[in-house]
Amino acid sequence: MPNQLKPRGVAQQREEAEPSERSQPIPMIVAAVTLAVVLCGVAYILLSESFGPANLGDRRTLADLRGSVVKAGQSADGQQIFNTHCVACHQATGKGLPGVFPPLDGSEWVNGDERVLANIVLHGITGEISVMGQNYKGAMPPFPQLGDAELAAVLSHLRGAWSNKSAPLKAELMEKERKASTRTTPFTGGEELKALTAAK
Repeated sequence: MPNQLKPRGVAQQREEAEPSERSQPIPMIVAAVTLAVVLCGVAYILLSESFGPANLGDRRTLADLRGSVVKAGQSADGQQIFNTHCVACHQATGKGLPGVFPPLDGSEWVNGDERVLANIVLHGITGEISVMGQNYKGAMPPFPQLGDAELAAVLSHLRGAWSNKSAPLKAELMEKERKASTRTTPFTGGEELKALTAAK
C-alpha cells in the first residue's frame, strides 16, 4: 500500500497532551455539607446539658461502679450489688441477652443448689452451659473481692427477684464454700458444675 502523505500544515497527533498541574478545589456542595455537619456538632455540644436523661448513656460515676463497702454488722444491699456488678450482662430484667448472656429470671442454676450458685460467683465459669434449654458459651468472672455478706445478699436478691421464689442464701454458706475450696480457675461449663452437685 503506498504511503499516503498528509498535506503540509496538518499536525499529526500521535500522543495525548502533556499532563499539567492545576488546582482542583473540593466541590462547593461537599464543602457546604461538611461545614453544616461540623456546625451542628459544635451547637449540640454547646447547647446540651451535662447531665441529660439516663437513656442517653451510662451516667454512673466511679463511686457507683466501685459499689459500697459493707462494714461489720451492716447488711448488704443485694439489688445495689447486682446493679453494680451484674446488670450490664444479665440486664435489669434478669432476662440476659439471648445467645450471649444467660437469663437469671427462672434459671435452674439460680433457683437450684445453693452450693453450686455460691461456687459460680466465687470461682466464675467458662465454656458451655445450658440455661432454660438454651446453650450459652462464654465466660463469667469470679467475684472473690466481694465479702461473704455481699455475695449472699446479691444471690438472695437473685433468688427472690422477678419470677424467682427461692429461699435466700446465708453468709455462712459463702464463708464455708470459700474456705472449703482450693480452686484457682473458673469452672469449665455446666457439666463440671453438675459434678459439684453430685459430690455433695
